[in-house]
Amino acid sequence: MSDRAVVFDFDGVLADTETLHLSAFQDVFRERGWTLDRAAYFERYLGFDDEDLVRAFTSDTQLAVTDDDVEGLVRVKTARFAELMETGAIMFPGASAAIARLGARYRLGIASGSTGAEIAAILQKAGLHAPFRVIIGADDVERSKPAADPYVAAVNRLGVDASAAVAIEDSRWGLTSARAAGLRTIGISTSYSARELSSADVVVDSLDEITVELVEDVFKSLPRVKAF
Repeated sequence: MSDRAVVFDFDGVLADTETLHLSAFQDVFRERGWTLDRAAYFERYLGFDDEDLVRAFTSDTQLAVTDDDVEGLVRVKTARFAELMETGAIMFPGASAAIARLGARYRLGIASGSTGAEIAAILQKAGLHAPFRVIIGADDVERSKPAADPYVAAVNRLGVDASAAVAIEDSRWGLTSARAAGLRTIGISTSYSARELSSADVVVDSLDEITVELVEDVFKSLPRVKAF
């Protein structure tokens, strides 16, 4: 086993859940007469964890909410998301194979804006929990992406230097977080175009393209930015 690591984002990278998160928020907001459209979600809110999304949305729309309101909305959204997850397959095609081939060479972790419980439930249902040494959810760090905290926590718990880890991300918020923590980056264009992910060291279209050879090539390149 290498002393290098690969750290996956979860939603939009391993699991095709971004549209489920959107639908859950739309259902919960609709009950209050609020509207969150798809374009706004992907352009403005996708990079936030649940609590920060509610706070950003209500701030943007000048809606007055208390801390209790925010907690209640997140709680109901989490329950709705769990219901939607039961409707079908969640993992992207190629996720299992990518985890297997990269896990045979590298230490694997996850750094995500979802909660650890949500991630664990999906992985366990898919039989893919065991390969991951570390799962960092939004509830494990003080600041979520685009802050560096999730990736700093992931590499620390994996026992590797940030320079010895590659992050796989589908959003610019996630890429910002990984670069700020000092990781090299692979962008995957499942949620945004390759152009929008151009700050990554390399951009691919699917998990099938992420091989050990590609990761090694990324390690040979210089990081785009220095760690903060």
